[in-house]
Amino acid sequence: MKRALLFILPILLWGCKDPKPTPGPSSIQQSISLDYAEGFELIQHDGFVEMVITRPWPEAEESFRYALTPDPETIADKSSFDAVVKTPVKDLVVTSTTHIPSLEMLDSADKLIGFPNLDYISSEETRQRIQQGKIAELGKNEALNTELLLELQPDVMVTFAVNGGNKAIVPLEQAGIPVLYNADWTETHPLGKAEWIKFFGVLLGKERTADSVFSTIVERYEQAAALASTASSQPTVISGAMYKDVWYLPAGESWAAKFLEDARGDYLWRDSPGSGSLSLSLESVLEKGQNADIWIGPGQFDSQAKMAEAHGVYQEFKAFEDRTIYTFTAKRGATGGVIYYELAPNRPDLVLEDMIHILHPELLPEHQLYFFSPLKE
Repeated sequence: MKRALLFILPILLWGCKDPKPTPGPSSIQQSISLDYAEGFELIQHDGFVEMVITRPWPEAEESFRYALTPDPETIADKSSFDAVVKTPVKDLVVTSTTHIPSLEMLDSADKLIGFPNLDYISSEETRQRIQQGKIAELGKNEALNTELLLELQPDVMVTFAVNGGNKAIVPLEQAGIPVLYNADWTETHPLGKAEWIKFFGVLLGKERTADSVFSTIVERYEQAAALASTASSQPTVISGAMYKDVWYLPAGESWAAKFLEDARGDYLWRDSPGSGSLSLSLESVLEKGQNADIWIGPGQFDSQAKMAEAHGVYQEFKAFEDRTIYTFTAKRGATGGVIYYELAPNRPDLVLEDMIHILHPELLPEHQLYFFSPLKE
């Protein structure tokens, strides 16, 4: 499992295909509105929806096109698409925990029949279905049990790619199982990630529900951001921790940095370019962030004692001395999965409210932290 920016849980390398021709302009009726997501497009045609994954992974030079339709026989030239999916799908396999909340919010958790490494799933609802034997264990993302997948014969498999290039999906496609990329993790705006619920809305025939759920999240997020803008102070913030000899922390255009901006926090690396993570020396972080007020996301540490044991220099930071370090990895599901990795991309409104309470407790005095918790001693 690879975690980008300490906030993302991308999993598996998958294959890629040659670009496909697009339908003629006369077949296009209208684009379906997407307000924040930049990684996919939805286009309504006569009798089907065209889904275009425009950014399947960072710096991808190709896109993928899928036709979603109640009647696949109406698609005259199926070869012009990377997959043709009969909708609404009756069952499916997904490969990232970030897909689980979308299914649940669309009242479609019962459609999930397989997942790789079930222990990563934290949701109580889906864990109950796992315990009932309704969701098959598909092994690890790096080595999926393709034989079991072929036996399950899902209507569709939803996966994602770190940089393309994996032969594991070939036998699935040869067997006629549509494989779709979901690139929610590449989005940098918090609401962009959450808008990928519309990806599942089209697949499941629940477009209106997806629109309604997303609109509610947007409204709540915007209300929280407006409240944060009234704060009279702007605490300084650092993030990340050392791994070997390198300190990793979010870049200034990242998902994590956007949360801090909207929560009215002064993230000390807000002006650094890039949407991924920065790799810095301990000395440079100490020089710039030693006196920061708040420390959010100290890697995988679950206590200050373990931090001090790992590297004594952590004790030189003001946030360590003031005990103003907050972690999102302490809250886990029954089998150890980090709840933040699973749910936060789908509920940015809850993340923002947490951060506002941490940075400006006077603005949300009654708020109970949902994802974050103070690092224990």
